Amino acid sequence: MGRYELTYPKDATNTVKRMSELGSYSLQTIHRIVNTSQILHVSFATPSEPFPVILPMIGQMGSFERPSASLGDPLDLYLHGYISSRLMYLGRGHSNDGEDKGIPLCVASSTCDGLILSMSAFSHSYTYRSAVLFGHATLVTDENEKLYAMELITNSVVPDRWRHTRLPPTKAELQSTGILKMKVSSGSAKVNEGQAHDNRQDMDNEDLRTSTWTGVLPIYQTMGSPVAGPYNSVDVPGYIAEFVEDFNEGNKRQASDSTKA
Repeated sequence: MGRYELTYPKDATNTVKRMSELGSYSLQTIHRIVNTSQILHVSFATPSEPFPVILPMIGQMGSFERPSASLGDPLDLYLHGYISSRLMYLGRGHSNDGEDKGIPLCVASSTCDGLILSMSAFSHSYTYRSAVLFGHATLVTDENEKLYAMELITNSVVPDRWRHTRLPPTKAELQSTGILKMKVSSGSAKVNEGQAHDNRQDMDNEDLRTSTWTGVLPIYQTMGSPVAGPYNSVDVPGYIAEFVEDFNEGNKRQASDSTKA
């Protein structure tokens, strides 16, 4: 028997309302979108500001208690930042003692895979993958968990990079770096794939169909050849070359596949 797919419960906060058929509550789908994003947008409110605050941050989902957990399992979101930043400062005012949930956060991730061009300008769209997480965050104070999160996030930049850096981190590095741990309460994803769609009237217009190009322009991020730094004295290691190749091939394949749904 196959493994049951876990989902986030639908509630008033995370339910996809517009084009709900594109929505997904699968933990695996949502966590994969988050973990393949270089930048996460973290939103929060502060008593001293008249507007909500949104920050681009680096983060990764994982489980300190169960490091071997898969993307389809319940995971926490770890966010990396300078210890004196506003968000980290707010995090110091909360503890993870079971009574204080932490800072309410909303985290968004999105990737555009293609431009959908239709006969009508009003039918143009994107192929895309987006996810939103809702939860509460506290500052990580346990040194072992902090190191776990730092390794997790570093290896999300380039796989296996952590052990190829100077280790262990210095005391100053650890003291100047903050890690927020967000316990996820709910989440949802929205994924749009496929080709152009037009209304029947336009489809029956032969002149329009023979004069207007329709389809998808795939979009994918690629990495160029590694450029050595001014004091580098090492050839490009295999794990970096392999990562660049896999990254480029994977993104191109994803963009192409998104046009076929």
